[in-house]
Amino acid sequence: MVSDGDTLVDLRNRLQGDSLKKQLSAVHELLALGQEGIDLLTTTLVERKDQPPTVLDGKIFQVLYATEQEDLRGMLTEHWPQGRLEMPSEQAIDYTLLQDLLVRQEFEEADRVTLAKLCELAGPTATKRKWVYFTEVEQFPVVDLQTIDRLWLVYSEGKFGFSVQRRVWLSLSQNWDKFWPRIGWKDDNIWTRYPGGFIWDLSAPDGHLPLSNQLRGVRMMSSLLTHPAWHDEV
Repeated sequence: MVSDGDTLVDLRNRLQGDSLKKQLSAVHELLALGQEGIDLLTTTLVERKDQPPTVLDGKIFQVLYATEQEDLRGMLTEHWPQGRLEMPSEQAIDYTLLQDLLVRQEFEEADRVTLAKLCELAGPTATKRKWVYFTEVEQFPVVDLQTIDRLWLVYSEGKFGFSVQRRVWLSLSQNWDKFWPRIGWKDDNIWTRYPGGFIWDLSAPDGHLPLSNQLRGVRMMSSLLTHPAWHDEV
């Protein structure tokens, strides 16, 4: 018979392992254990404070925040006033709201904010029209695109983000006709209807979010997925 202590040791070892799938599973199992599990998750997050944030850090931060324990939220705010991730911007754009929405898994609103931030990057004219030309994407700062991507990636268990979309696209030999259905933007050659047709939770296909532009098409996405921000991506 396995004792609670042995269970905690096993789960802690899984958190420290190399398998993301096992790490995420351990997070959910620890949460189900109640306060003991929450305490271990809290300790793990604080111990990892000085390391670059990963999907694991984002998930732990999310589940601790979702407990709605005031003392726990106070601790999270004390250590990370704006969220677990730093948000550098070449244009001094504030991504705090986007991080806050993603922490709370409010993906639909986070998607709207993402589009607004892309328009902000493109300039006042794009902000007024509320969408982005593909030529404007080419001028986006590398730092800002990477910031937006990391926020989506870290708070979605690694399922969402521009880099995920790029990986899917490359795996399909850059075939757009295969890409749109794979990420759930087309079905039987019909564009998915916004917003009701999209999936605003983690049951969505990899790369389903963010939508990037309500006027979906090849040129805008091509500019986004071939941007220099991803040149170091494997």
